[in-house]
Amino acid sequence: MFEPVTMDKIVSLSRRRGFVFPSSEIYGGLGSTYDYGHYGVLMKNAIRSEWLRSMVQERDDIVALDSAIILNPRVWEASGHVAGFTDPLVDCRTCKLRFRADKLEDSQCGRKPSKRPGEASDCDLTEPRQFNLMFETQVGAMQDASSTAYLRPETAQGIFINFKNVSQLARRKPPFGIAQVGKSFRNEITPGNFLFRVREFEQMEMEFFVPPDQAERWYEYWIAERLRWHKSLGLRDESLRVREHDAEERSHYSSGTSDIEYLYPIGWQELEGVANRGNFDLSQHTEFSGTKLEWVEQDGNRYTPHVIEPAVSIERIFVALLCDAYDEEVVGERDRTVLHLSPRVAPVKAAILPLIPRDEGMATRARALYEELRRFHSVEHDESGQIGKRYRRQDEIGTPWAFTVDEQTIEDETVTVRDRDSLAQERLPIGGVRAWLDDALAREWHPPARS
Repeated sequence: MFEPVTMDKIVSLSRRRGFVFPSSEIYGGLGSTYDYGHYGVLMKNAIRSEWLRSMVQERDDIVALDSAIILNPRVWEASGHVAGFTDPLVDCRTCKLRFRADKLEDSQCGRKPSKRPGEASDCDLTEPRQFNLMFETQVGAMQDASSTAYLRPETAQGIFINFKNVSQLARRKPPFGIAQVGKSFRNEITPGNFLFRVREFEQMEMEFFVPPDQAERWYEYWIAERLRWHKSLGLRDESLRVREHDAEERSHYSSGTSDIEYLYPIGWQELEGVANRGNFDLSQHTEFSGTKLEWVEQDGNRYTPHVIEPAVSIERIFVALLCDAYDEEVVGERDRTVLHLSPRVAPVKAAILPLIPRDEGMATRARALYEELRRFHSVEHDESGQIGKRYRRQDEIGTPWAFTVDEQTIEDETVTVRDRDSLAQERLPIGGVRAWLDDALAREWHPPARS
């Protein structure tokens, strides 16, 4: 019977197989910052590529942008981040830890982890105060008030301030979108739960500019479209849901916000947000900059577009995919840990394995096949250890297929292909491996049923 995966198992696998490990570890680390190893980088690249392909490559109505991380500080005044991008903060005078006042039920007492802050008799919490989540920095040689700038807490504002540039040069008219992928930074009070809440993360945001009377229709469209996309990456239906925000939960400028939630080991949490932001952002930047950010029709009709925003971080997709794919089973009386990742996001698409690495005939053919495939796909040549251990290693990093060069290869120039999910094996000509892999990667994929 399938047992739900724990976050501890995901963290252990990520560390063991070099997906993710704590940053600055030799110096004791830095809270909630992580470095990505080889397989983590490959998987993040695959997620990013899939998002850009669905948003930009496969559509005519969305263009790409890469804006600066450090923007004019007035941008953040106009957007409301300087005054309002805050969380309520409390300090404990006893354990010296800080907590979000509105999330105490999710926190642990520094001295008694079985209790929540404020529950123990010796807890001494301060009154809540507002804490701005933006990281400050200094620009220029002089460090005074005029040199203060911020690391961006979101990528969206870089899109809004470039609306005029893009709309004039991209030959698009509303409804059209601008998509951006990039790092954002938030000085979270209580980061944690592995990659779920970190201070440095990579956002994938798209701002879709529409005529005001079309906003509601496009808001509903993008909720459905983004839910479909997550399912196309292999996330299971039963682990996804859409939750509409109540009026008091929404930002003041939003007429509709919905979260696509995933059932993480820590419970139902936001995977991606879709918001109907109205015309707030373009109106604010028009007011603060003095530049009109509006659309002018050929007949002279003018309006400020409304904006629909799907926004997600690569980190939250990364964790969701690992959780959804993780499985433990017994095969041939041996334990097997496997990641049933969609081939589209698997860090390695195929492994090439010489059965006996010391055999020159097998080694030569395996290496030649690897050199051929690596020009087109992310593949791996593995000759370290017994063949069973190599299969298990590839299963654990989510490699969908393994091509084994063995004695029969030398006789008839065929190889064995092993399927990660079904464990089925078949033989095919070594000269046809690339075409077979191309076709396999193009096929629709569904996660196997959980045992």
